[in-house]
Amino acid sequence: MEKKYHIEGMTCEGCRSGVENILKSIPEVTGAKVNLEDKEAVVNSKKSLDIDILRKLLPEKYTITEKNKAPMDLFLSKNQTIQEKSELRKLFPLFLIFGYITIASILLNYNPWNTDNFMLDFMGLFYIVFSFFKILDLKGFPQSFKMYDPLAKLVRVYAWVYPFMEAGLGLMFLMRFKIDIALVLTVFVLGITTIGVTKVLLDKKSIQCACLGTALKLPMTKATFIENTIMLAMAIWMLVKMYM
Repeated sequence: MEKKYHIEGMTCEGCRSGVENILKSIPEVTGAKVNLEDKEAVVNSKKSLDIDILRKLLPEKYTITEKNKAPMDLFLSKNQTIQEKSELRKLFPLFLIFGYITIASILLNYNPWNTDNFMLDFMGLFYIVFSFFKILDLKGFPQSFKMYDPLAKLVRVYAWVYPFMEAGLGLMFLMRFKIDIALVLTVFVLGITTIGVTKVLLDKKSIQCACLGTALKLPMTKATFIENTIMLAMAIWMLVKMYM
């Protein structure tokens, strides 16, 4: 099977031979010839090659597309890549805050190491930081939150008090006050929210995530689901240990 690919980013003979060697190293490929002047690669393979695999194998400075693709397909493929990069940039504040909370929790408990206290501090800091961003816009948060939280849709006041509930739970964890109650409330509150997040993801709806309030415009993605799941897992684990 022979296919032609257009490759952007090659500037010299070294680039050409490097790309050619990478293509030849693929087990399914029986032959590959790269032309620097035409920016073209002719690849013979035992079976059809996934273009995404080729993109991962080649260094980032190269852009590879199938030459026999229709112009609209090329546009959609490029547009999808741009959209994915844009989404990751939007989620950067979430990853950064999550990283800070994790590092702070580790530093508070590394000497001597205590896993239970690490989890309690992590959950406490998580609630305090996330409630802070929600309280920044108390008027805008309820509207965004009820877009996906099942309980907030039914009980409007729940969306209004939610940021303060988070702040209260955060203080309970950090002060080690009524931990059992805080854990049960965490499972209840985040369990409901996670159900809503899961439904949004399964329905492939494009809405704003209210996890950091409305001050930071974050899209609803799998990252939101993972963030909630981590907190739920910690709370359930602590409850099991407490009552076993």
